Amino acid sequence: MTQSRDTICALASGPPPAAIATLRLSGPDVQSIIGKRLSKPALTPRRAMLVELFSESGETIDKGLAVFMPGPGSYTGEDTLEITLHGGRMIIELALKSLMSAGARLADPGEYTRRAFEAGKLDLTRAEAVADLIDAESEAQLGQALRQMGGALEILYSDWRVQMTECLALLEASIDFPDEEDAPDRVDGPVAEKIKKLIEALDLALTEGNITERIRDGFRVAILGKPNAGKSTLLNQLAKREAAIVTDIPGTTRDVVEVRLTLGGYLVWISDTAGLRETDDIVEAEGVRRARQAGAEADLRIWMFDAREPIEDDLVQPGDIVVVNKSDLVSPDVSRETLLISAKEGKGVERVEASIVDRLSGLTANLSAPMITRARHRQGIERAKTHLNIALDHLNMGMGAEFTAEEVRLASRELGALTGHVETEMVLGAVFSSFCIGK
Repeated sequence: MTQSRDTICALASGPPPAAIATLRLSGPDVQSIIGKRLSKPALTPRRAMLVELFSESGETIDKGLAVFMPGPGSYTGEDTLEITLHGGRMIIELALKSLMSAGARLADPGEYTRRAFEAGKLDLTRAEAVADLIDAESEAQLGQALRQMGGALEILYSDWRVQMTECLALLEASIDFPDEEDAPDRVDGPVAEKIKKLIEALDLALTEGNITERIRDGFRVAILGKPNAGKSTLLNQLAKREAAIVTDIPGTTRDVVEVRLTLGGYLVWISDTAGLRETDDIVEAEGVRRARQAGAEADLRIWMFDAREPIEDDLVQPGDIVVVNKSDLVSPDVSRETLLISAKEGKGVERVEASIVDRLSGLTANLSAPMITRARHRQGIERAKTHLNIALDHLNMGMGAEFTAEEVRLASRELGALTGHVETEMVLGAVFSSFCIGK
């Protein structure tokens, strides 16, 4: 992504055709472009004004509302202009062509938000939250993105860095003033305690982060059971479409079939899997292996049993949902909490949905704020924890404050990279390249 401070433009609303379209400009030449292309060369800041947008040859492209926001009091910290026009394809095409001929260029993905970050308007975690707000498909995702946008992650990561700075201050004092009464021996104990508490906090974040990452990426739910238990039929009922092939032939499902759904405000990936049985068929055996792997990696498992066969209790683990299918054919004898359904008739499927939502609500019930929402966060925290563990080992082995301080400094740097206080072009490129153009 280019770092030049030229003026950028892009469509900031949805793709055409649409009722309206919003074009956004940002950069040093905004006022010059206003004078060249709008019917009102002087716009009152932060006030929507009716204007005409002209082509390079002076012909009217469309009438619409324009809002000028001078920097630094704008999203990007630069002069910005937003023009709302009718959302036809040709209008948008001609409008962008006109703005580019007046001195702007098309923005790269995420370039507006990157400029906001570089202007100090938001840190990297808040910038990522902007993308998550746009991509949110569930209430849980939206709520988490809003909390992150409000600074939940920035505050948490910055607090950890403050504690590391306190450790560094004590260690540096023991290095600079080795002959003082309270250094260095009396420093080791307090620093060790601080580091231990930090490691505990990072451990908690890594544990709870599994849930907050799932809220963003989607919970994995696997439907498991023997052949012909009705797994594919249940998946189709939950998806409300024919996502998986259903036949009476055992072993029809050979691979994992995934469906992306929103249930009870949560994004979930529900997997139909091959029937679990011993087989000499090489292809089916691979399907069984993948089914077992899907079950092992799932956040929630649904075990399906045929009402005409006994429930295999040894397969079911605490937290699993047990579904007895084909209960319309016989009255099953069950001695545990089960959901009786007829997947073919669609009876009882709503109870399966409710049970999935109930289990996911239990997983997220104690979360007050996001700790980790992306793999980038997890990797940075894991590296910071590694450095802190090494620092603690240095203290325990009496290796000296210099070695300990360097590891604490490296841990702090890892957390700084998460918020953008320690900038690297690679990190910034990875973050903003995933944004949509115009944001």
